[in-house]
Amino acid sequence: MSHPTIRGSLVALITPFNEDGSVNFDKLGELIDFHLANSTDALVILGTTGESSTMSHEEDNAVCEYTVKRVAGRIPVIAGSGSNSTQTMLEKSLSYERLGADGLLLITPYYNKTNEEGMYLHFKTVADAVKIPCILYNVPGRTPTLWASRKRAAICLMRPRSQSTSRTISPCIRATTT
Repeated sequence: MSHPTIRGSLVALITPFNEDGSVNFDKLGELIDFHLANSTDALVILGTTGESSTMSHEEDNAVCEYTVKRVAGRIPVIAGSGSNSTQTMLEKSLSYERLGADGLLLITPYYNKTNEEGMYLHFKTVADAVKIPCILYNVPGRTPTLWASRKRAAICLMRPRSQSTSRTISPCIRATTT
């Protein structure tokens, strides 16, 4: 499976809401169109900027599906599927992949103090289950775990199992924000 190149200006989109708290898809469409018209290289949806932690899974899926359809393959769409729950992150990741996301944004488990092995297994669970690139994301002020280079390298070398038993190197990026 070929993946679009993810590089350049990746813009984290907000999720606009109506007065009643529902997602404002008209405004979301305007934001997407603005970035398509102004040479944004990729859109990042449902990350911490996109309010995903305050939205239901149904709303998350609707935003992903809407964005993928609106973008229509013109630039990559990266969906934030991270969670402090490994099972939730896995379910979101598989859903976003099915909906057509080109990549996933995986955050370190927030508010949980895991050890290196636990974090490795957290990310490995998704990397073994999906076929799209994963971007590992850390917000030091919210995630109490530091990344050690050895484990981070091991995560970046993981690739989902293909139909054969071989494994290849996965596209993996480490992003950190302060």
